Amino acid sequence: MLPAERKRRIVELVTAADGQSVEALADELGYSKATIRRDLHELEDRGLIERSHGGAVPVTSVGHEQAYGQKEVQNLDAKRAISERAVEEITDGQVVFFDAGTTTMQVAQNTPKDGSMLAVTNSPRLAVELGKEDNDVKLTGGTLRRRTRSLVGPTAESFLERTNFDLLFLGANAVDVETGLTTPNEEEARVKELMVQRASRVVLVADATKVGERSFVTFADLSDVDVFITAGEISQEEIERFEAEDVTVVVADAEAVAK
Repeated sequence: MLPAERKRRIVELVTAADGQSVEALADELGYSKATIRRDLHELEDRGLIERSHGGAVPVTSVGHEQAYGQKEVQNLDAKRAISERAVEEITDGQVVFFDAGTTTMQVAQNTPKDGSMLAVTNSPRLAVELGKEDNDVKLTGGTLRRRTRSLVGPTAESFLERTNFDLLFLGANAVDVETGLTTPNEEEARVKELMVQRASRVVLVADATKVGERSFVTFADLSDVDVFITAGEISQEEIERFEAEDVTVVVADAEAVAK
């Protein structure tokens, strides 16, 4: 296992278990405790985990906002499975908006690059990926938030207020039946709210770890979502609660992607 892959697995294991000891991580990954301690020190410096006595815990709270680099290494198999199913929603000739985020980046990477659609995004990173080969891409403009690599502010809002989209691939920090779709930052929330308002069809892409969670600002209700594409462990009861809000739930197979 390469060092980068090992560190990614450490973040995933710490997050999934809500904390892990150095000993448990060493046993799980097959490396020495000294190696794991060095990795934890580096991951803490990068803001990806928090050190605890004898191990590490995830950096999570309602008001906390993970950095792009932290989210980028989490639940990759689930995000890839979501993206493979999500691109089936695209049809020729559509104007498709891609919300900024690490799951939508996976969707962008799987999106056809044959010029059959017009891509729009509030993410410079996604714009570069979407603009490969023959695709035309439009950026909202705005102020770049370094933490999420997304464009926000009055310029982005003005663009969204005067444009319309056939399809929106939407991300969220947390998804809850009662609270709706939430995110930690108010500027991000306003931009996401406008995306939803201007799209004819909304496809929420978020792995199952987001379900049942709440963040600081609500930007959309479940009723605003047409399709929810997810991957991971989600109960039938949770699926039925989404469907009661007229949301079509699609659970992609992350295990198949991992093989």
